[in-house]
Amino acid sequence: MLSYIFQRVLWAIPTLILISILTFIIIQLPPGDYLTAYVAQLSETGETVDEATIEILRERFGLNKPLYEQYWTWISDIIFRGDFGQSLDWNVPVADLIWQRVGLTILISFLSMIFTWLIAIPIGVYSATHQYTVFDYIFTILGFVGRGIPNFLLALVLMWLAFAYLGINVGGLFSPEYTNAPWSFRKFLDLLAHLWVPVIVLGTGGAAGLIRIVRANMLDEIYKPYVETARAQGTAERRVIWKYPVRVALNPFISTVGWALPSLISGSIITAVVLNLPTTGPLLLRALLNQDMFLAGSFILILSVFTLVGTLISDLLLVWVDPRIRFS
Repeated sequence: MLSYIFQRVLWAIPTLILISILTFIIIQLPPGDYLTAYVAQLSETGETVDEATIEILRERFGLNKPLYEQYWTWISDIIFRGDFGQSLDWNVPVADLIWQRVGLTILISFLSMIFTWLIAIPIGVYSATHQYTVFDYIFTILGFVGRGIPNFLLALVLMWLAFAYLGINVGGLFSPEYTNAPWSFRKFLDLLAHLWVPVIVLGTGGAAGLIRIVRANMLDEIYKPYVETARAQGTAERRVIWKYPVRVALNPFISTVGWALPSLISGSIITAVVLNLPTTGPLLLRALLNQDMFLAGSFILILSVFTLVGTLISDLLLVWVDPRIRFS
């Protein structure tokens, strides 16, 4: 096991280096740079910037250097000093921008993931063990509907329902008076009052798809000989179902940990924009639109690290949960 982990970590190092290089190159592919986008925004408002000022700013931000020098400056500062660089758009350190929003992003994504699992596992197991019943058809229809409705549309509907029938504005995570206020018990309660909408919106789409996966996996397992043997030995039906086939059917949940970890940081960008959530997703979108290369590159690099770590955790958990899976 230790040698397997060590081998995977060694492979992760060149993978991260390659990802960081490709990331930096891809971010630079659109024509122009941050200053080009900035000048274009000023032109839309009727303001102008002379060429001398643009050249001074380009030299100040290091945009006049070759691409490989810009990359080396960025990646060496991260490796040796833990400095992710300066955001060109916000004019503050990238680390400050990212870590300010990470806490709320992780909270929303984690609760959404738990909400997804709490819905998908029981319903998927019930549908498989009660195949072709009325509730199986109902859950199937709801699964297809939930899968087909975009998250941002569901967010708009829930926002309207909350405002029309409950009299509360659930956009954002805080009421206006608590947005910039220091943390307190009242601010925590205000957070809980707004938190349910993004959790339901983000959890519904994932649950709809996982219900179908659990149902299909359960139907593949519940009629196999080992399940019939357990029944023949007099084991209670509930114990037979939850101890044997459910354990195998949970493999897709474990295998998706590799996606769950980066989603804790990225979140659902479009839904976060619609709900006005102070999470990392909209920040990443703005960085990409404004060609804020250090901020966007740092985001993608962090997501890559989380993906590699999540994939390693998934592989190890699968080996532990399912004895049929072995690694060489």
